[in-house]
Amino acid sequence: MSHRRLKETIGVRYNDFGVVEPIVADIRAMLATHDGIDTTQTLIVNFNAFVPSSLDIMVYTFTKTTVWVTFHEIKQDVLLRIGRIVESHGAEIAFPTQTVYLAQPEEPPEAMRPAAAPPAAR
Repeated sequence: MSHRRLKETIGVRYNDFGVVEPIVADIRAMLATHDGIDTTQTLIVNFNAFVPSSLDIMVYTFTKTTVWVTFHEIKQDVLLRIGRIVESHGAEIAFPTQTVYLAQPEEPPEAMRPAAAPPAAR
């Protein structure tokens, strides 16, 4: 084995759709000039999927080292740089979320209507 594979999925928020392309381009450029990445090997950075809570960017590349500790140092550096790239575009890393829409009935249920005023005393 001459390299270690670095394969990550980076999810950004749906609100950040407009900046996915420049984020992908900047990540690709960063990896192409990173000292720990072997650019003679496969290097893929692409918008990969619409998933329930994020827009997923696939990062697939190889390090120049097979040394486990050095590999993890490179991986950490790459991930931190990716985080900064995402932030530099005003975007955020996504986390699992759900949006719940509550329908508003035209009339409130009877139990929620104000009580009728008691009849006036004569």
